[in-house]
Amino acid sequence: MQSDFLLYVVAGFAAQIVDGALGMAYGVTATSLLLSFGIPPAAASATVHTAECFTTGASALSHRAFGNVDRFLFRRLLLPGMIGAIAGAFTLTRFEGDALRPFVSGYLLVMGCVIALKAFREFPPRAVRTHLSPLAFIGALIDALGGGGWGPIVASNLIARGNDVRLAIGSVNAVEFFVTLAASVTFVVTLGTLDWQIVAGLAVGGLLAAPFGAWACKHIPVRPLLVLVGLLVIALSVNTLLRHYRLL
Repeated sequence: MQSDFLLYVVAGFAAQIVDGALGMAYGVTATSLLLSFGIPPAAASATVHTAECFTTGASALSHRAFGNVDRFLFRRLLLPGMIGAIAGAFTLTRFEGDALRPFVSGYLLVMGCVIALKAFREFPPRAVRTHLSPLAFIGALIDALGGGGWGPIVASNLIARGNDVRLAIGSVNAVEFFVTLAASVTFVVTLGTLDWQIVAGLAVGGLLAAPFGAWACKHIPVRPLLVLVGLLVIALSVNTLLRHYRLL
C-alpha cells in the first residue's frame, strides 16, 4: 500500500539523518521497528542491510566530500568488517526466526542503552591505531546477526578510546557501505527473496537524508540525538519482547 511505502520512506529518512550525524543507529533503529511489525530477524536484517547498500553508499560519498574520512582507519576497518558481515549473515540464516527474536531484541535493547548513555560521557581526543581489525570483525558480525550495531560498536569504541569524533563517524560510515554490501549479498544468496517495498522505502528515505546527515555531523550537537535515539530503540525493543512473551 502507498501509505506503508511512505511510512518506510519517513523511517529511512529519519534513521539516515541520525546515522549520518552520529555514525550509528540506522540499522538498530530500522531493525527494531521491523521486528515490532512482526518480521522475522533474518528477514528484517536482510531488508535493512539491502536498503543500507544505497544509503551507506550515498553517506560514504557525502562524508568524503565533507572531509570526514580518515584513510588509515578506512583501510584497517574494511576487510575484517566485510568478513565479519558475511559470517554473521550466514549464521543468522541458519536459525529459526522466532527462536532468535527475543535474543536479537535483547541485544538491541542493550544497544539502545549504550547509545543513550553515550550522551553523558566526554572523551579526550587522540588517534586510535591499534586493535582495529578485531573491532571491525566483531562489529560487522554482530551487526549482521542483530540487524544493526556496526556504528554503535565500532564508532562508539573509536570515540570512547579518544579518536576524533568527526573522523571516526565519517570513516565508520564510509566502511559501512562495504559491510552492508557483503551482508546483503550473503542474505540474498541464502534467503533468496526480500520484501522489496520495504527495501525501496528505506532506501529512498535514506538517500534523501544522506547529505543532511553528513552536514549534521559537523554542525548539530549530538547529545540530544543520542538520548532520543537510545530511548526510541529501547522502547521498540521492549515492545517486541513484551509481544513475543505475550505480555502485551
